[in-house]
Amino acid sequence: MTASRFWSKARAVPFEYPLAFGVVLSGCKTSFADLLVQKVIEKKEKIDWRRNAAFAAFGFLYLGGVQYTLYVPIFGRIFPNAANFAAKPLKHKVKDVRGILQLGLQTFLDQCIHHPFMYFPAFYITKEIVMGGGTNSDGKPDITKVLTDYRKNMKEDLFALWKIWVPATLVNFAFMPMHMRIPFAAGVSLLWTCVLSVMRGGDKIHGDDIVGGGVTKASYNIFMEGLDAFNTTPVEMDRNLDHMSISAAGKDRPGIVAQLASHVASQGGNVTHSKMVRLGQEFIIQMHVAVPKEESSSFFQSLESINLKKQMELDIQATRLNRRNSSHEKMAVMGMAIHCVGDDRPGILADVTNRICSKGMSLEDVTTSIRLSNTGQREFVIDVLASSPNMKDKNNLDQYITDIISMEGDLKLSHLDIRVHTG
Repeated sequence: MTASRFWSKARAVPFEYPLAFGVVLSGCKTSFADLLVQKVIEKKEKIDWRRNAAFAAFGFLYLGGVQYTLYVPIFGRIFPNAANFAAKPLKHKVKDVRGILQLGLQTFLDQCIHHPFMYFPAFYITKEIVMGGGTNSDGKPDITKVLTDYRKNMKEDLFALWKIWVPATLVNFAFMPMHMRIPFAAGVSLLWTCVLSVMRGGDKIHGDDIVGGGVTKASYNIFMEGLDAFNTTPVEMDRNLDHMSISAAGKDRPGIVAQLASHVASQGGNVTHSKMVRLGQEFIIQMHVAVPKEESSSFFQSLESINLKKQMELDIQATRLNRRNSSHEKMAVMGMAIHCVGDDRPGILADVTNRICSKGMSLEDVTTSIRLSNTGQREFVIDVLASSPNMKDKNNLDQYITDIISMEGDLKLSHLDIRVHTG
């Protein structure tokens, strides 16, 4: 088959199979747009396939199927002269008053009736069914949650939509033949789906910046989750036990972790938290151990034994831990899990932690690592758990979070995620 013949057949597909072509194109386009946002804009290390499935399902079923039925058969019957108007040259269009009025009416029905009362409800229902968390025990969508999300986001969703789709719809209905309405809409929708993925995909991202809003420098979604890390650690939970922090370092060799863990177990200790890492030729171990009170002294002495340290070839340090002041636990009403990434440079950890602490946050846990980006650039990754014992006015939560988010631009971070726990 020659190239010209192949191209001729390919061009005929939208005309001969408009519904099938629209369904396939819309579904694949919607899935691709969400993948593009996750990897390029949000810089996710792992693709959220459930979220992508939600967008793909919405693309295949609604954008390809329902929207085709609305734009072609239904609008074709309501506005029988629409196809003729679209085929006219521009100089004849401007003289066709009836055609212009119908063009405006089609745009009004699409943007002010179809999208607010069909498109967005269908999107939120599909998202809840596929991603979960929004269904009842019988598997049906939780209409209450869908309506809550819809009402909360409707104003912002529509303003963002109209900035792209009002001019695009005028062009579509004014110039595109009926069988090309869905392919044209799919092309414009590639941009719109990226915006929708950013705004409603799930994670903290810069939705306002992308759609041209000016509410804040960056938008965010606050996940009101029960983060276990902000409840209480074993030191506070296990009041009838003694607690110790064990640090050990030595030359890396096989069995080093098993040897120390076996000794802890033989002395009646229970490891609850631990971190082991090799740094060059050295192996570093950090453990939290809970011990029955009656065995606490003998356990501590066994770790301080010179013979044990020589036998394991480790520098072992043991520290007794005390419970935190109970007043702090009662005052703490908000916690944050903060994940941020930036170019590796001296002082980045100090800059981030100082910024968090300057907002009155108390650091609970800090984890850092270095990785290589796709371009080979060294990146510094910081994960922080922080609580705010002084945060009593929840009405100021938005501003509080915005202050933390602002460090993404101030410190030139490439990525910032925040999850919030209140209670």
